[in-house]
Amino acid sequence: MLSLEESLRILKETDALVEGHFILSSGLHSPKYIQCAQLLSKPEKASKICKSLAEKISNEISDFNLILSPAMGGIIIGYEIGKILNKKTIFSERINGEFNLRRGFKIEKEDKVLIVEDVITTGKSSLECSKLISSAGAKLAGYACIIDRTNDKSEIKQKIISQVKLDIPTYSENNLPKDLSSIKAVKPGSRNL
Repeated sequence: MLSLEESLRILKETDALVEGHFILSSGLHSPKYIQCAQLLSKPEKASKICKSLAEKISNEISDFNLILSPAMGGIIIGYEIGKILNKKTIFSERINGEFNLRRGFKIEKEDKVLIVEDVITTGKSSLECSKLISSAGAKLAGYACIIDRTNDKSEIKQKIISQVKLDIPTYSENNLPKDLSSIKAVKPGSRNL
């Protein structure tokens, strides 16, 4: 299993975790930005993170048969964890702003489902996925992600199994610390196109 230091080194080397001054999709400002797609675009390094996360999952959750990931960010990590643990893997997609199962994917009543994401921040996507599980009458086995940055402020009440837990501060534009306000802000991310 990778240590926190090894995991952080890989995230920084792949530009999945960068430092500077960022305006997040929420409108808040942050000195760090996470883009797991950068990690997942480098299979050799992503494989190390995924194997370590899969080992953590195996140590903590033994009874599940299905992985559900939210599109877009969770698809690759869900697939990789499913491949390592030999579990069936499906994903949900937004239709009119709500997660649904498409492409013939189904959750059966007897399924025990692990939700896997790249990053969990507010927990909103994971909680939306859990509604798909409960509406199918299936059982939620737990939550897992590469990076947990909930800062224990998520509505998810179960433990989140993560490779890395980060407490990244965020600030409103009117409340920026001096060191952050002296750096030009950039607006990264997929929602800002």
